[in-house]
Amino acid sequence: MAAPPQLQALLKAVNALLRKRRYHAALALIKGFRNGIVLRDKLRAILQATYTHSWNLACFVFVYKGLCALQAHTQGKTYQSHSFLAAFIGGFLLFGDNNNINSQINMYLTSRVLFALCRLGVEKGYIPELRWDPFPLYTAVVWGLVLWLFEYHRPTLQPSLQSSMTYLYEDSNVWHDLSDFLIYNKSRASK
Repeated sequence: MAAPPQLQALLKAVNALLRKRRYHAALALIKGFRNGIVLRDKLRAILQATYTHSWNLACFVFVYKGLCALQAHTQGKTYQSHSFLAAFIGGFLLFGDNNNINSQINMYLTSRVLFALCRLGVEKGYIPELRWDPFPLYTAVVWGLVLWLFEYHRPTLQPSLQSSMTYLYEDSNVWHDLSDFLIYNKSRASK
């Protein structure tokens, strides 16, 4: 069943517009925005990663609490070092394998720990308290660095970050017609 002539004419006009180099920069902005909001079909991988993460976390909690209790029982009292030692052993045993899931978890924790250590440094007086909110500057530096690394030192970035950034910042520069501009990221012929 063919589309009505008016729709065919409209699609032809839109596809002709999309091919004009004159509008490429503006259209790349639109496609980049589209790529940022499109959810890809990765449900199975997400569910597997969630299961693995939750199982590792459950085992970690068991090891951590068990080792804390053992140390407190053995020494007759709880010390701050017990928490660190129990988590150190649990982290080594359960999150020490260098895989994608553990890498994501450890990078997430690294950022949280660095923020907490900065706050602790301010609280203890090791770092002066600023009179202005440093978060906008921090954000600008992080985004500036990650895009600089992506554009000029890509292999230094984690593969999943490289893939996401390629999808957002490079794939959004390429299209042939309306189908791979809005509907699909790449033309069906190129897959």
